[in-house]
Amino acid sequence: MRGLNRLHQFDKVEILRVEHPECSYQALDEMVNHVKTILQELKLPYRILRLCGGDLGFTSALTYDFEVFSTAQDRWLEVSSVSNFQSYQTYRMKCRFKDAAGKIQFAHSLNGSSLALPRIFAAIVENYQTEAGIALPKVLQPYFGAENLV
Repeated sequence: MRGLNRLHQFDKVEILRVEHPECSYQALDEMVNHVKTILQELKLPYRILRLCGGDLGFTSALTYDFEVFSTAQDRWLEVSSVSNFQSYQTYRMKCRFKDAAGKIQFAHSLNGSSLALPRIFAAIVENYQTEAGIALPKVLQPYFGAENLV
């Protein structure tokens, strides 16, 4: 398990959005719900942390971290992070628009890692282990054509 925690490069699915400033926090809520739904469908024990200002990077206005409980390590492991960067990134790339009054505004950017796949794999192995093998979460069974991995 230690190797899965210390990976410097791993596969993950990224979520990126560029939004009108008035809609960016609604978009952030949608992104949070997207990741939450995946974890719920996998039926993994998870929690969502809203990071306080001192834990945010200077580029982020608001970040939520998702953690899954590791029974093998008896601790919570981060599997996703979703952030609203407001205009920090869009200012640097000059991504702007004219509002109804003709004033130039910067769009807001949001991004997140949908899930860190190695940690999700480890969580599935830990939480679905049986004497007969690994019972697959119902949502994954159609993709594997089986109920268990032996």
